[in-house]
Amino acid sequence: MALRKLSSTDAFIVTDLEDVPCFGIIRSAPKILQGGAKDLARSMTYTFAAFEMQYGGASGGINAKPDERSQAISSFVDEIQDSVRDGSLGLDPGKGITASDFNSLSAVDHRNQIRFETYQKDLFHIYLSGLGPVECASHLVDLDGKTAAIEGFGAHSVVMAELLEERGAKVIAVSTLSGSLSNSDGIDVDDIRDRWDNHGADFVVGEGEEAEPAWKIFQSGADIMFAGSKMGAINHTTAEKLKIEALIPHQPLPFTTKALAVLQKSGCVVVPCFISVAGPLFTYFNNDGTDLADVVSKVSSDMKTVLDEAREHQDGLFLASCYRAESFLASWQESLPFGRPLAS
Repeated sequence: MALRKLSSTDAFIVTDLEDVPCFGIIRSAPKILQGGAKDLARSMTYTFAAFEMQYGGASGGINAKPDERSQAISSFVDEIQDSVRDGSLGLDPGKGITASDFNSLSAVDHRNQIRFETYQKDLFHIYLSGLGPVECASHLVDLDGKTAAIEGFGAHSVVMAELLEERGAKVIAVSTLSGSLSNSDGIDVDDIRDRWDNHGADFVVGEGEEAEPAWKIFQSGADIMFAGSKMGAINHTTAEKLKIEALIPHQPLPFTTKALAVLQKSGCVVVPCFISVAGPLFTYFNNDGTDLADVVSKVSSDMKTVLDEAREHQDGLFLASCYRAESFLASWQESLPFGRPLAS
């Protein structure tokens, strides 16, 4: 794993594989830790490998206080633009960075622009980000009549909520950075999109009211938990209290190694994050003119293929998925990267 420190601003990029185009997200905050960025890059490498794509993961951080962030991001974009233009790097905005901040990078990015087309009600990459976790859940657990909780609700989670309802599940709890909202009779999914569009993370707060704490979502009693607020959001202590049938990541690395062990011992189905978040990657290098519905179909079928292969393995779904990714990496890399994609 290579570390590149920028000269124009306090920022860095980690790339997981050498001499391979690498892709991932960049975050900005007063202090972004290199360890977390390395974990995110590794997770992305396994995502590519699980679906037999010869690319590596990348991530990084722009360390800047809020009043310095605009200039810091601008300097970052200027310094790495040549690497994006030559195809060796592809970066997407994460926490603390807006899509418009990276406009000049998107203009020279080699990835297909279909990810920014509109599919149904959303940008295509957002739709695919919501589709993947629901497809995984639907394939492994019969969703009809089940209750679901979405921890760490984001823009793609609107898609998740709508798809869950289509498949017969009932969303009974959601949480954001602003708190949580729950209703054992089900949250009105038709209302969620408007509330998210108008209020963002604050949509969980009623007018003149205070939201419930975000951690209360772990007490919702839902059958299925979709997790994604942050890396390691579910540790072993939280896992011991969860009585769920399945844990489905909708963002990278939401559970720790110990949490995985606890949940597997209880019989919970735990989907590897590097499988469920893969949807947008299927747009990266499609030929121009690709039908969006065909991409949706491929995401669905390929995820099911990978899950079917892994679910029958004696070592369980997570390790079997790792074996698949590592087998593919070994077919074209001289050595395997050390460390599997799990939060510490």
